[in-house]
Amino acid sequence: MKKEQSEKLSVYDTVIATDLIKKYFEKQLCTRVSLTLVAAPLFISTDKGIQDKLSGTEKAVSFIAEDTTFEIVHSLAKWKRIALKKYEFKESTGIITDMIAIRKDDKIDLLHSHLVDQWDWEKIIKRETRTIETLKSTVTSIYKAIRQTSIYIKKIYPHLSLKLAKTVHFITSQELEDLYPSDTPERREYLITKKYGSVFIIGIGDKLKSGVPHDSRSPDYDDWSLDGDMLIFDDTIGRPLEITSMGIRVDKETLLSQLEKSGSMDRVECEYHQMIIKEELPLTIGGGIGKSRLCMLLLEKRHIAQVQASYWSSKTISDCEKDGIVIL
Repeated sequence: MKKEQSEKLSVYDTVIATDLIKKYFEKQLCTRVSLTLVAAPLFISTDKGIQDKLSGTEKAVSFIAEDTTFEIVHSLAKWKRIALKKYEFKESTGIITDMIAIRKDDKIDLLHSHLVDQWDWEKIIKRETRTIETLKSTVTSIYKAIRQTSIYIKKIYPHLSLKLAKTVHFITSQELEDLYPSDTPERREYLITKKYGSVFIIGIGDKLKSGVPHDSRSPDYDDWSLDGDMLIFDDTIGRPLEITSMGIRVDKETLLSQLEKSGSMDRVECEYHQMIIKEELPLTIGGGIGKSRLCMLLLEKRHIAQVQASYWSSKTISDCEKDGIVIL
């Protein structure tokens, strides 16, 4: 954890600024990506295949009601696509939700807690626009919303000094492996983000030439050739922050291919997967944008506990106190 002599914002100002950032960024995102705010569930039933399985090893928090098992969502990646059909949204429009999740298996550190809060969004696209160009243009719109929010909050708190790169640098995960073949994916992310400031890595989930993927990604929502992660280098903590994971979603062909590659063909009979196979759901692009991560970055905070009310171990509390960090 990188130490500083003093915080740039008081605890009170941090609470106010966090709220301002969330409201302003949400409006920016809705305008730039053509999204409408809708309500979203905190938990879903386990029998429809809608739960996000993440890497496949995480266990969801669950409960039983009326003989049905429900799980707290890991994300709303699949639910949103169904919602777009149900709500009768049109092409080139989409939805955004306030998503809260519990990831009980996550390793807790200065960037992670058991609570996940993010904007989950999804937008309908045409088949002919399931392209890298669509992915890049959408990423650029999101990055512009982030930069505009940074400008906005620095006008209110002028002693904030964050300077974001003017543009986001695009690179594929294979190009990144070719560039730094002897490094781990995590180290590659550090090196490329340190160099450019803001980076979007395209192609997460499929195996690279080395035989391993850059990172794991569930096989049944993102198209592994048309997805990616946005990383912004955070000078306050001296490491990259993953702000958003997003992508163009699977169609029938990529769903079946990726299920087979991942050994997950048992999911084929789930209601959600059948809707894709029968082409009953719209083609979409979507993702999640971390609320606390964005606030941590823009407010130049050293720990996510400074912008998020969650559970923190006695060791985390003690370590923060030693570094002069006041947690919520």
